[in-house]
Amino acid sequence: MVDRVKRFVMGTLLAVALGCPEIGLCQDAGTGAQPKQSKPSVQEAADPKGVRSGSVPSPTPGDYVIGESDALNINVWKEPELSQGVVVRPDGKISLPLVGEILVSGLTPMQVQALLASKLQSYLTNPQVTVTVTDIRSRVVSITGEVGKPGPYPLLTPTTVLQLITSAGGLGQFAKKKGIFVLRTVDGKQQRLHFNYSQVIKGQNTEQNILLRPGDMVVVP
Repeated sequence: MVDRVKRFVMGTLLAVALGCPEIGLCQDAGTGAQPKQSKPSVQEAADPKGVRSGSVPSPTPGDYVIGESDALNINVWKEPELSQGVVVRPDGKISLPLVGEILVSGLTPMQVQALLASKLQSYLTNPQVTVTVTDIRSRVVSITGEVGKPGPYPLLTPTTVLQLITSAGGLGQFAKKKGIFVLRTVDGKQQRLHFNYSQVIKGQNTEQNILLRPGDMVVVP
């Protein structure tokens, strides 16, 4: 019994000395045992530095114009059978129960909401429709090569080559700043537009810093 008291007293003193919030943890430390650690989450295991891979999609602006291949989510309040995800077909149309086919390409989400609500009035009392763009596929540019985060990027606002490079995490250590170019298809033919990063950031030949178009690819060798 005396030995137990002594051990408890010694453990308490050790806890105070080490500043541990729990005596049990410090007792483990005093005996050489490692305290139990919680298992890392799936995300932490995939990325030990704690930096999340990927990014949260930015919300589309209110004046975004829907295009072919865009993915939409149609939600009709209290009507689960009418609420669903759809993809805009190459002809610019979507199909929904009761409504049938409607042309949405060239319209904003708000305009599509109003159009659907108008068509559903024949079947529902005061239909409330919400339309959101869940995946922008009609207005996408991409960047590849020596940048921090290569891949496709939605073209929500006017974006220059330099802005896209910045959004992609900047140039890599071994990027050839004078050899960057934009691949653009015009009338079925591919163009190669050069971009000298070293000049542009110094304010020279800024005409190279063009506004990107949907389908453009920036290559950073």
